Amino acid sequence: MQNKFLLYGANGYTGRLIASMASQFNLIPVLAGRNSTALKEMASALSLEFVVVDLDDATALESTLKNFPLVLHAAGPFKFTAQKMAKACLATGVHYLDITGEIAVFELLKKMDGIAKEKGIMIMPGVGFDVVPTDCMAKFLHEKMPNATHLKLAFATIGGKLSHGTATTMAEGMGEGGAVRENGKITRKPLGHKGFWVDFGVKKMFVMTIPWGDISTAFTTTGIPNIETYTGASPKTFSMLKWQNWFNWVLQLSFVRNYYKRKIKKMPAGPDDAMRAKAKSLVWGEVTNDQNEQMSATIQGPEGYTLTAISSLLITQKVLSGNYKSGYQTPAACYGADLVLEIDGVTRSIN
Repeated sequence: MQNKFLLYGANGYTGRLIASMASQFNLIPVLAGRNSTALKEMASALSLEFVVVDLDDATALESTLKNFPLVLHAAGPFKFTAQKMAKACLATGVHYLDITGEIAVFELLKKMDGIAKEKGIMIMPGVGFDVVPTDCMAKFLHEKMPNATHLKLAFATIGGKLSHGTATTMAEGMGEGGAVRENGKITRKPLGHKGFWVDFGVKKMFVMTIPWGDISTAFTTTGIPNIETYTGASPKTFSMLKWQNWFNWVLQLSFVRNYYKRKIKKMPAGPDDAMRAKAKSLVWGEVTNDQNEQMSATIQGPEGYTLTAISSLLITQKVLSGNYKSGYQTPAACYGADLVLEIDGVTRSIN
């Protein structure tokens, strides 16, 4: 097995976590990004190689990629970065993985399926907490109920917090509203247009609709035509969102988004090791068919960023071992519903 790969966005919070855990999978990341000072310090601390390359320099990027079989792309917001990296991967015949959770990015990369197949490479976005556990849940429930017409997926975290990158991506999406899949089509809806209480097994939590990546990926994985995605939220937040049509236009203004991004930079980079060790990620899924029969299940696992690092490295290891399918792929469609169970600490229960 080849064990060297390019980790782009290595000096971000999640990139650092991935790099620090790579040796557990017998993998050697070459650290990459734009910040030469940060990369040099990080490479020295981890005894790894590094390369400085800008996504806007296509020639330099392709020249760099030619030295690797795979890139794990961890530099978001991915709506600004994914296409540039994926195009370079197609040009050089390099496998592309990323940790996005953005619907538009999944849909964009899905259009590269044909070219990726011609090149014999795999394009698999969403190899982290977005969307491995939820995609595996969708696949698992669909296998139990192949005639399902409706799928609900919900996730929550107990004891965690956001990284700079995740918070910045959310800031970029402020005021954009939500989305669901109805009759096979992605349909815009207000953010939090539905909400209810979910029993995650360890705790009952209120959840509301958000535009999670599974609106794209779960449809690719299962073909279920009606999909809604939810996350844990306070009932108070849910109630306040009924006024969003009055203030969404304000949140879309660049100076408002930039204000929040400046505030984000002043926050801690993400959860510390102690918080990650204590926190848990929770997933719930439910399918319904035309006979109104229902089935639901839950997944419990490590904290979200920890799970992202492990799942992304697990899939990287599989690809470098030759275990992949050419073209655009989703995690569970390629590796099965039990992929998430390969991660230590993950359990799944049928309700």
